[in-house]
Amino acid sequence: MQKKIALHEDWISVILAFTAISLILVGLHPAMPKFDWNNGHDFLTRLTDLSNYGKMAGTFGWVIGALLIAYLLGGKKISGGLFTGALAIFAISMFAQVITANAAIKDLGIEIVLFSLLLGLFISNVIGLPEWIRPALQTELFIKTGLVLLGSGIIFQELMKGGGLGVLQSVVVVFTVWYFTFWLCKKFGLDDEFRMMISSAVSICGVSAAIATSGAIEGDNKKLSHVISLVLIVAIPMMIFMPYVAQWMNMPPEVAGAWLGGTIDTSGAVVAAGTLLGEEALKYATLVKFSQNVLLGAAAFLISFWWAYSKKTANQPKPGLRTIWDRFPKFVLGFILVSLVFSFLLSPATVKAIKAPIKELQTCFFALAFTCIGLETKFTDIFRMENGRPAMAFIIAQVFNILVTLAMAYLVFGGVLFS
Repeated sequence: MQKKIALHEDWISVILAFTAISLILVGLHPAMPKFDWNNGHDFLTRLTDLSNYGKMAGTFGWVIGALLIAYLLGGKKISGGLFTGALAIFAISMFAQVITANAAIKDLGIEIVLFSLLLGLFISNVIGLPEWIRPALQTELFIKTGLVLLGSGIIFQELMKGGGLGVLQSVVVVFTVWYFTFWLCKKFGLDDEFRMMISSAVSICGVSAAIATSGAIEGDNKKLSHVISLVLIVAIPMMIFMPYVAQWMNMPPEVAGAWLGGTIDTSGAVVAAGTLLGEEALKYATLVKFSQNVLLGAAAFLISFWWAYSKKTANQPKPGLRTIWDRFPKFVLGFILVSLVFSFLLSPATVKAIKAPIKELQTCFFALAFTCIGLETKFTDIFRMENGRPAMAFIIAQVFNILVTLAMAYLVFGGVLFS
């Protein structure tokens, strides 16, 4: 009997993302339902809007199709629990979408991923996780696929049009904050896996960097979920208060934007905070955030290289390129490849036409991923894990990041080093 060939999850996420992009290019456009509401009357009107249910059915078709392909390519057995579990996770994510669509929540700029996480945590900690949902808990598959799709938003021409100043700030801040955080985590007695994931999450680009680092070092999924939860929770007060601090300090819009983009760890939160300060600040916030995202591939390679050499078994020969290749998270390659395709192969008109549906699907995959994280996490563990040392290290490192990035924003964008 011939043995089934099972692909690694990283490659599956790349295949799913490129399949989705191909289908969108030929005209199949996923769309998340829109539940914009301000009061009870609006809420009931949106809930009875049949077009929203059509969008939900269509989007769920993309989700269940992705799961079936993933199971087949991964050599896993498909069961009825996969469909029912996926439907439950999707329903939780759609409920998060309803909450996020409230006008007051929208004004705060809070994203669907936070409410997906909180709803998942509520079910896991208060109600209890039903066993029949477990077959559909594919956290890493959802988030890796979403991250590959995220590459479609990194357009090199737009990045270069804004100049190299954003890249310059990002490089200096990333190296400075990363090494400080790595040293700090050691002082808190954290193991190397935690040190690597927290350092990357704080210094580079939050959740994306934590996932890429975990893949590069083959990290513990529980530690990864813990770091992701910290990123999302800490990003909320930063997103709300930092724009007001910028206004209080009378920062120039370019400095304020560079500060927000370099410190807030989720792209949506960066956009929300930048919007509060105006169009000019938003432009620079996005520029710096994109610059950090571009560094993700280089960071993943360097971490893979360092981990392979530093963690080799005693009396064993030094690992070669094959070891580094095996450790390198392949979904990062997909992220880079998508960015190159959208930057140099597709016309600007085509990119503009398919940008929205890709973003919709990306949002859906991220929402599903954070629902899964919540369902698999005990809320009390977030600040109790290892006596709260990872949380304390993360918060202190983030404060350091805020101060260093503020100084660099003034140096680079405030006219101190460059006119």
